[in-house]
Amino acid sequence: QVQLEESGGGLVQAGESLRLSCVTSGSKYSFDAMSWYRQAPGKERELVATITRGSTNYADSVKGRFTISRRPPMNTVNLQMNSLKPEDTAVYYCNAEQRVPFRANYWGKGTQVTVSS
Repeated sequence: QVQLEESGGGLVQAGESLRLSCVTSGSKYSFDAMSWYRQAPGKERELVATITRGSTNYADSVKGRFTISRRPPMNTVNLQMNSLKPEDTAVYYCNAEQRVPFRANYWGKGTQVTVSS
């Protein structure tokens, strides 16, 4: 059974930084893409950042402030969040996408990030 576990969330003041980590377990295969999503109260879940084997992509709202990275073993992913704003407050979810040998999508349970003004 594949599991994703996020950590690193917390309460910080505007302008401060946090580093989220997502550790996966139970998979025999490498993930083709790993992403961070977030969901604020009353809003839909939105994509924050994605990293594949060769590229990264970010939501416009976090470009220049957030950095997504993968580290050995490659089925782990981090999100460095700098210059945090109150509007970054949300539950952050880790997502892992597998395409070979079969398509699968996995989610973590989320970690709360709260940024006070």
